[in-house]
Amino acid sequence: MQLIVLDPGHFHASLVQQQLYPGIDPVIRVYAPDGPEVKQYLQRVAAFNEQGSPVVRWSTNVYTGNDYLQKMLLCDPGNIVVLAGNNRLKPTYIASAVRAGMHVLADKPMAIDAAGFDSLQSSFAMAAVNKVQLYDIMTERYEIHNLLQRELSQLPGLFGTLQKGTRQNPAVIKKSVHHFKKTVAGKTLIRPSWYMDVTQQGEGITDVTTHLVDLVQWTCFPEQVLDYKKDIHIDTATTWPTAMSLPQYSAITGELQFTPALKALTDADGQLKVYANGAFDYIIRGVHARVSVQWNYEAPAGTGDTHYSLLRGSKAELIILQDEEQQYQPVLYIQPLPADTVQMKAAFLTLEQKYPGIALKECERGWEVVIPEALVKGHERLFAKVMQQFLVYVQSGQMPAWEVPGMLAKYYTTTQALLIAKRLA
Repeated sequence: MQLIVLDPGHFHASLVQQQLYPGIDPVIRVYAPDGPEVKQYLQRVAAFNEQGSPVVRWSTNVYTGNDYLQKMLLCDPGNIVVLAGNNRLKPTYIASAVRAGMHVLADKPMAIDAAGFDSLQSSFAMAAVNKVQLYDIMTERYEIHNLLQRELSQLPGLFGTLQKGTRQNPAVIKKSVHHFKKTVAGKTLIRPSWYMDVTQQGEGITDVTTHLVDLVQWTCFPEQVLDYKKDIHIDTATTWPTAMSLPQYSAITGELQFTPALKALTDADGQLKVYANGAFDYIIRGVHARVSVQWNYEAPAGTGDTHYSLLRGSKAELIILQDEEQQYQPVLYIQPLPADTVQMKAAFLTLEQKYPGIALKECERGWEVVIPEALVKGHERLFAKVMQQFLVYVQSGQMPAWEVPGMLAKYYTTTQALLIAKRLA
């Protein structure tokens, strides 16, 4: 089976190739328009070959003609198409690949608006007909703090039951803060100009929030089949822009001028307004949840992206913090309500075999879950975990019954939130 990488405009496309996989041909077929994006992708794969441990030895067969999509569709059915790039094009790429009988592993988001969601529904139906797998890359399910928060929430002796909450006081809150200018492998990450064009990248409310909504579903309703038509209601939603000057834009794209499309989005002071920020409150199976994402231009020195996650149970609150107090590294806390330490510790012990080395440490916030370094994997290393899981689905010929309904529920939530935000604007 071969990997086919289609139009790799985002560096996530290369992260799937950090290792080789049993049963996967080490020759990657690449189809893309000629330009800096495909060149950067090939450079990253070459770098993995040079420094990979264990040994990584990918080679590439590259086609960069204008008819790259048509050429890709001539490949044999049954191979795996990897997508990470321009989100506006993803629905077309997904539909074309699935119709041609190819499996698809796509970086998030697979849909950035209501039209994209409709296309995605059709693609899942076609995937079922053609007996191929269509899946998105949800790396955050494999991050150890998220894993343990989920595990702890399933221990009645420690967490109790998930509360329903209210709009003013949700039972589940997920927030993340990101930055346009960031360093990857010691170098400033060069982003394509379209990354700042929300008609191509998508607004923040349908982009990064995909991960957050997925975590809400995966954590609160594990392995349950969701029906987006019955189980989800959006209460309220809003979006707001991040201002970016031309010098700032140039620093992360290498471009000297805004594209015409972006120029039209600048204000009287020449500041580009990127609607990368969004928040919404919604109800999922009777549980009130709040999701928020914010993009700043650059993190202050010594800081970085942050993640906040709260689950309210009848016996405890589970909180992940990643602020200055935590030295910008995620930390998971248990806040018992009221503090029944004996029962809490007894329940916690049940996880120690599955996650060797975890421990409890009393602190001002209640209890900190101490996680050994061996269990902590950086974000970039989690892409291989997703690929391994996807290959299990491909080789077995099916996904668990909850996966596809969960993806539909997730993209319905984000795209409906966008519609409501625009209606209220």
